[in-house]
Amino acid sequence: MTLGIYSRLFTVVLLGFLTQAHSADPNFAPKFPRTMSWSAYNLGTTGYNQAVGIGKALKDNYNVNLRVLPGKNDVSRLLPLQRGRVQFSANGVATYFGQEGVFQFAGKTWGPMPLRLIMASHGDSNQALGVANDLGITSYADLRGKRVPYVRGAPALNVTTEAFLACGGLTWDDVERVDFPGYNAMWTGIVNGQVDAAYATTVSGPTRKLEASPRGIFWPPAPHDDAGCWQRMDGIVPFMQKHVATRGAAISETNPHEGATYPYPMLITLAGQNEQLVHDLAKAIHIHYEEYKNADPGSIGWAMERQNFQWVVPFHEGAVSYFKSIGVWSDADDAHNSRLIQRQSVLATAWQAHQAEDPDDFSGAWMIRRAAALDAAGFDPIWR
Repeated sequence: MTLGIYSRLFTVVLLGFLTQAHSADPNFAPKFPRTMSWSAYNLGTTGYNQAVGIGKALKDNYNVNLRVLPGKNDVSRLLPLQRGRVQFSANGVATYFGQEGVFQFAGKTWGPMPLRLIMASHGDSNQALGVANDLGITSYADLRGKRVPYVRGAPALNVTTEAFLACGGLTWDDVERVDFPGYNAMWTGIVNGQVDAAYATTVSGPTRKLEASPRGIFWPPAPHDDAGCWQRMDGIVPFMQKHVATRGAAISETNPHEGATYPYPMLITLAGQNEQLVHDLAKAIHIHYEEYKNADPGSIGWAMERQNFQWVVPFHEGAVSYFKSIGVWSDADDAHNSRLIQRQSVLATAWQAHQAEDPDDFSGAWMIRRAAALDAAGFDPIWR
């Protein structure tokens, strides 16, 4: 799915005018809670820093105290949202896994969640499988027979690695899988010569260590005109979008990377969140963009012209209401959003039936039931 910046018909100039107009709107007096709570990534991450930047704008303009709860993994970011301890989460691609009820969200205490987007950051980096530059690799197909890491308990990392292998026409059977206990250990492994590739966002800190090491770093492309590559990737990670990165280790405006990405962080909530609160939050993030865009290099991704309204998770009705009011939401966006909400409804109905049955192999049986329900409703299960 192509990033919204390439498919939107409105211009940066028009959006700049809209921002000024709404900023000057004396009638905008949102009734935000005095304290608002979000979960986010760990302290010091770009996701955390962007949340704090937006929080400062909320404080300066509406006297809102934004409490950002750092979470070290997908579960610790979504659990507070599920339990009602935070109203929103500045999350990553586990948002999609949570919606689908797969991987760590296939267990009894989870299941498919009715998650909704408010807005998301679409920055200038990519997600990719980086390789050691001393190997002479130029494409993902060249990874055949090479050592590729698998991080235990990290499906988001492993399934995305699998997708980039698929871009090159490979599977895990075509490479030497090397297991690691965590993300940082995996990147230390490539620097130390234990593996030959590793997955990351191109601006991740550990990628700089590889770039500075004797091995160096290279990011094979996921060519946008390679239909086979993208068809195979889409069957594994439908949340990836075509994107040209200009930020990252060994990446710049003069040396861009043609590849893939997904929004990060994305501000999400549950479907039942108050519509007016979501509407006003979307508006505040939009009209105060100039105030926080320099809080972190990735904060530029919150600009309205960068939003992709046809991603794989639906937008909240409150956000949709705001987008319609400024003329950036189309009938096609509406149809796409409705279809995504219908998918969530199919998953919720299947989950209720599964809970009632409560089979012994709960998670395994759920994946079978889930796939059957989605197939019957005309949706692609992606994972079976």
